[in-house]
Parts: sequence; C-alpha cells; structure tokens
Amino acid sequence: MGWGPRSAWRPSRVPCAPHLACRAAGGVRGPFQGRFGVYQLDDRDIQEVMGYRTGLSLLAAACASQALAHTAADAPWAGVLQAGSDVAAVSAIGGLAMSLSLIHIYVAPIKRALQALAAVGAVGAAWVGLTQGGPLLQTLELHPIYLLAVGPAAAALTGVCFKEALCYGKAEAAVLMLGIPVLCLGHLTGLLAGGLELAAADIVAIFLVLFAARKWTQPVSDDVGDKSVFEYLAKQGDGAEL
Repeated sequence: MGWGPRSAWRPSRVPCAPHLACRAAGGVRGPFQGRFGVYQLDDRDIQEVMGYRTGLSLLAAACASQALAHTAADAPWAGVLQAGSDVAAVSAIGGLAMSLSLIHIYVAPIKRALQALAAVGAVGAAWVGLTQGGPLLQTLELHPIYLLAVGPAAAALTGVCFKEALCYGKAEAAVLMLGIPVLCLGHLTGLLAGGLELAAADIVAIFLVLFAARKWTQPVSDDVGDKSVFEYLAKQGDGAEL
C-alpha cells in the first residue's frame, strides 16, 4: 500500500466486465477502480505481497524466540533458543530485507531510504559479530553502545510500522512504532534495565507476532495499493515503483 493517510483514496471493487474478467475466487485479482483508472492484480503482485508478509513473519518469529528465551531462561528448552541467537539475528535481518525489497510505497525515495537503513544495520550487525566475537545479541546486551551500528535496521522496521499504522490504522503497528525506539534507546542509555527492559522486550515481541499474523488477514489488494497511482506517477517521472 502506498504511503498516505488512512482517509486518503482507497481503491474499490468494480463489477466484472467481459473484458475485465475476475480470474480468481472472490475476485482477489480485481478489477479495481483506482484513482486514475481500472486495474487488476497479476501473479507478480500476489507473489510480492506473500513475500512481504513472509518476511515480516520470519522477523517476528526470530524476535519472539529470543524474547521467550530470556523470559523463560530457567526452562530446560531455553538454552536451545539462546544457542540459536545468531540464527535468529540473521533470520530477523533477512526477513526485514525481504519485506523491504517487496514493500509497495508510492514515494520511491522513502522506500529506498528504508532499504538503505536496513542495509546499514545489516552491515553494522555483521561488523559487530565479526569483530567482537561471541553471539551478536549477547554483545548488544552487554555492550549497548554497539546498538549504534545495528540501530538503523530497527529504524527501518519502525518505518514499516509507521507506514502500516498510517495506512491501515493498525493499533499493533502504532504500538511498535513507539515501542521499538523506546526499547532501543532505553537499552542504549541505560534508562531501561533489569525487569523493566525485559518486559519492554516481551511487549515488542508480542506485538510483532500480532502484527505479522494479522497481515495475513488483509486483502492482498491492500498491500499492493492503487496500481493506477503507481502507473500515473511513473509516467509523470516522480519515481514511483511497485
């Protein structure tokens, strides 16, 4: 979905005409009446939305696994999750990168900015992991200053949540839009510590899982956005891209 207020133009379904046949059950492909004309979804649109949602789910599962490992540290299975912290970190960053490569935003510079932030954060995470030794998450826990290297990826995720909250009015996205920066800055500055920080991490993890799960309940057309707007902006040379 494009970047814009929830009250902005939203595409609507139009009756199927002979030359615009609905090719999927429930008319998931359209046709839809956009701001600048009628359009339909194609296989690429649907695949990109599935990939976007899969990336978010991978990220949420990875974060939730590590939050659970710390919350239930005395459980017999917690050690297994903790031992896989680097796998979880790579999965989270990979899921974010996957989602940002497939996200649909009308304003292309905003999409590229989010992708750049994620890339900087990924490079920073790799640098910390390779130069400091030991699991990445353990290093970040013991040495908060290294969050400055990884933080841009968290900023990119915050941007995704901001877009989702703005476009769809998703409460869980709004919570994450505030919760992720609070958690990161709280850890970096030491204002969050002990049980308070653990509780904040759990809240963020729970809402990430809720956010990712609820994405699968949305119509595919929501995440595609108004294709007629993308096409119009492309013709105008405004750099919009699907």
